[in-house]
Amino acid sequence: MATTDRQATTLALAHALSAAERGLAVIPLSRTKLPALRSPHRDDPAPSPCHGECGRLGHGVYDASSDPARIRELFAAAPWASGYGIACGLPPHHLIGIDLDVKTGTDSSAALRELALRHLFTIPPTVVVLTPSGGRHLWLSGPPDVVVPNSAGRLAPGIDIRGAGGYLVGPGSRTGQGVYAAAPGTAHLPPARCPRSLLRLLLPPPRAHHPTPPSAGGHGQGLVQFVLAAHEGQRNTRLFWAACRAYEDGIGPALVDPLVEAALNTGLSEREARATIASAARLTGHRP
Repeated sequence: MATTDRQATTLALAHALSAAERGLAVIPLSRTKLPALRSPHRDDPAPSPCHGECGRLGHGVYDASSDPARIRELFAAAPWASGYGIACGLPPHHLIGIDLDVKTGTDSSAALRELALRHLFTIPPTVVVLTPSGGRHLWLSGPPDVVVPNSAGRLAPGIDIRGAGGYLVGPGSRTGQGVYAAAPGTAHLPPARCPRSLLRLLLPPPRAHHPTPPSAGGHGQGLVQFVLAAHEGQRNTRLFWAACRAYEDGIGPALVDPLVEAALNTGLSEREARATIASAARLTGHRP
């Protein structure tokens, strides 16, 4: 068993070094798909946010590197690693991962095709990674000046997005469910440029440039009106953006019910609306 584990680690390191040759920053992963190195701050009585400034290993995606010496150091510190993660959002590719899941009982591939038809985009030939559960990861390249956030089910049921601060399980990784593998004919493709229409769906709408009333009540009403003006295909995105602004401005809890009511008027279900608002709360560092 120990020999098998060592072989899995050696193979994962080889795949990680190969990915680094393509400019991809990587970290070692355990069989659970989580970062193999635990946080050095886990036992601190009051841990403060640290993204590796302390100089120690164990900061998840913030440890990611494309430097072979650094990668070997990471794997040497995690001899139980059986896979590797590829950090998204970093140069040179500014990777965006489209995770098409099959475990939710929904047809995520069909949902993506429907979005493509509705918003007039096509996914160009790109790297496709097959997951042990039968899902697929599509690799796309984003613009260097755009930060794509992580999301789960916001684009469509069964479609998760891996953006800045997230990572994708690299092909060749072995997990408790099986092995991740590049789809035939895609392993040596570069990540394709993300279609502009798709990129717009992945981003919250930009802040409005017109002035808003100084009072929280006026600002809150403006956010509610922004949601009410949503057309089909914009409803979740507008609601998510409005909820993010509300939490950032300190009026999130007070605006939950008005935003839910506005979302119901656009055709969203209460469950969808509250899930989207809860996602916005988590993204902005608040408790839903």
